[in-house]
Amino acid sequence: MNHHNAPQEEPAEHLRFAAYLSELEQVSDADEADLVSEVLTDPDQTMAQSAVLRHLDRRATDIHPGPAYESWAEWMTQVTVRHPFLARRLQEWSLFRAITFGQPWRRDALLESSDWLQLKTAAGPNTEAIEVLVEHGRTKRIRNTARIHLTQSIPRSTASQPIHKS
Repeated sequence: MNHHNAPQEEPAEHLRFAAYLSELEQVSDADEADLVSEVLTDPDQTMAQSAVLRHLDRRATDIHPGPAYESWAEWMTQVTVRHPFLARRLQEWSLFRAITFGQPWRRDALLESSDWLQLKTAAGPNTEAIEVLVEHGRTKRIRNTARIHLTQSIPRSTASQPIHKS
């Protein structure tokens, strides 16, 4: 018997991950916190947190422009409080939202944020934040993304003007 051609059984954690993603995509707003809490009780914490992270990113992408975001983020923060990575991602979504919509934000908070947020912000609409990342982004990729986005978003007549540092 050739073992290379034998069908491989899908590992249980892969099946649970796929099931969690499916359930999280279909969950009602009223049941969302309970389902996220349930997923986070899975013995494979890496897999569970990965599924919840995907869900948080998908939901935040969908609702961050609207007024429902703030109450949703508060609720999800309560649910994920024992999971520092997930709680931090929610904080960073809130910072991204503030930067994107011109709400108050702190330069230090952006510079202390993850590569994920800095890269997302570098390609965003806030010129002030992009200028900060051109000079002080954590990685070369972040600085280059910010520089490219900044030069593409500035009209040619102002492209040669110096960038103001905050």
